[in-house]
Amino acid sequence: MNTFFCSDHSKQAGEDIIGSASNHQTYILVECPQPWLGETFNSKWVSENLRTLVEEVKQAKLPIRFLLIANSVSHKADSTTLLIYHRKDGLGNGYRKLEFKLKNIEQVATVVRRWLKNGNSDEQVETKASRDILICTHGSVDMCCARYGTPFYHQAANAVANLGINNVRIWKSSHFGGHRFAPTAIDLPEGRYYGVLDADSFNSILTRTGNITCLNKVYRGWGILSSELQVLEREIMLQHGWDWFDYKVAARIIEENLDNDTIQAELTLEKPDGELYTYQASLIKYDTKKLQIKGSCKAKQEYVFPKYAVASLSSANQKLVVHENVTQAQILEDFSLRNKS
Repeated sequence: MNTFFCSDHSKQAGEDIIGSASNHQTYILVECPQPWLGETFNSKWVSENLRTLVEEVKQAKLPIRFLLIANSVSHKADSTTLLIYHRKDGLGNGYRKLEFKLKNIEQVATVVRRWLKNGNSDEQVETKASRDILICTHGSVDMCCARYGTPFYHQAANAVANLGINNVRIWKSSHFGGHRFAPTAIDLPEGRYYGVLDADSFNSILTRTGNITCLNKVYRGWGILSSELQVLEREIMLQHGWDWFDYKVAARIIEENLDNDTIQAELTLEKPDGELYTYQASLIKYDTKKLQIKGSCKAKQEYVFPKYAVASLSSANQKLVVHENVTQAQILEDFSLRNKS
């Protein structure tokens, strides 16, 4: 009997991975040695007070995502790194980082509770690292994260070292969604998600060089936006090129027509010089009934994941037609060709 790997299944089906980034207001990243259990915060090295805090936040339904992180020396480190990434509403280009170096993991809950109460902390430290890239290696949740994520973590760490980049840290991470896109990553402080990564696409993401169309295959979306708006953001990003990563963005759904499966959306961007642009677009849900996917290696049945495409796009200065007066079948064919090219 052949072993089923959900990442292989998704690639073979030609699934477009855009719109799969999780949307959270806050990430709380706690350095914790592996191994990690499937029930992440029941893992051996997680303190009881941290486990209690995570459960309280979950019960309160706060928009906070706790993740465990580690690197190749975490198991013998004499301190625990705590990272809090938080974003505010409105125009922005990601998250604000707070970093703490604590004596042990037992101190994490106290610092986080103080931050949740006051919104600041005098204990944070300065670091020259301006990017933290998390790669899911959580094999006890899904086999693909071990099969593809773990070797890619080492490949990514070597790439950073070989390129001489000293402001980027690569972390192993507990599960953050999207098993079937392994190897998958979050690039903070921006909060952009990537999947089915390889050496070439990762180097382009690291250095923001090369042909940006490589993101058609590996970009899961920007986690500061809802899944539908992530589709719109990718379309505009590909037109602007790598300069897009320097812009501040806000987006919203203006109107949603459930009967016709269409959405009217708006995206505003601010360039570094303060110039503002506003785009409006029609998004259409295309027929994915033939694209049934198992969301994980352990899934018992296939599922139809909703997919959207940009039907038309306009700015204050020009009309940019992406898809207009076309059938859903034609849109699906276009997306399929895009991912295979």
